[in-house]
Amino acid sequence: MRTGDPDGVNLLASWYLENPKQPGPPRMLAQPAGGGDRNAIPLYDLPRQRIVSHLIKDMPLRVSALRTLGAYANVFAIESFMDELAAAAKADPVEFRLAHLKDPRAKAVIEAVAKAAAWKPGETGSGTHGRGIGFAKYKTLATYVAVIVDLELDRASGQIKVPRAYAAADSGQIINPDGLTNQIEGGIVQSTSWTLHEEVQFDRNGIQSRDWDGYPILTMKEAPTVTSVLIDRPNDHSLGAGEASQGPTAAAIANAFAAATGRRIRDLPLNPERVKAALT
Repeated sequence: MRTGDPDGVNLLASWYLENPKQPGPPRMLAQPAGGGDRNAIPLYDLPRQRIVSHLIKDMPLRVSALRTLGAYANVFAIESFMDELAAAAKADPVEFRLAHLKDPRAKAVIEAVAKAAAWKPGETGSGTHGRGIGFAKYKTLATYVAVIVDLELDRASGQIKVPRAYAAADSGQIINPDGLTNQIEGGIVQSTSWTLHEEVQFDRNGIQSRDWDGYPILTMKEAPTVTSVLIDRPNDHSLGAGEASQGPTAAAIANAFAAATGRRIRDLPLNPERVKAALT
């Protein structure tokens, strides 16, 4: 917030002063980091790409930024579709990604996470169990992350569990291994909560999610066990690692569900109601 900004102030309480401040106008943030379009441009070597960004200035509800801005949703969409393309090509999802990447560091994190998870090419789900992968280079200029999750599904209740996750990260030269591990693993746990549970409820009267008691969130008991592999590159610049694993985790969970069931869910969260609808 800049209190002297002539274009407005993005502090909610200031709008209700005796002499209220005016809200700041929506702005597009420049690529490559971007804002709502963050990570909308795939790293894959695809012959035809068309990326469209829509800035909606007048919203019916007051909104704010989700952590990672647009990266969470955009990586979820891109990596879900990469799995659909792999299925259409009758290719293994890991091998398909490797075949469409030129960046050796991108390939390295995918290969590293596949090794850590003992990924078996051509492995299929069982109807109640599945594995999925997601990959991204955060903001296209920060840490490379690949995530594989193991998913368990109770088809009767529609409940999804993610007991285990594996991650490989390349953040260039590693200064603080524990700090990097905490960022990657914390992002996976947070993304699992977003992807399986979290959703703000609203209707024509406004937002209905008013307190934390009624807002769904992952419990400690549900948090996945995470195995992380860090790729140190001491001759390269350090890369930003905050918020890098949320997008790949969401995609990995959605891809694991599709591997288990043969059904694709394209809306989040993957709550029991949405899961049961997909299964029927």
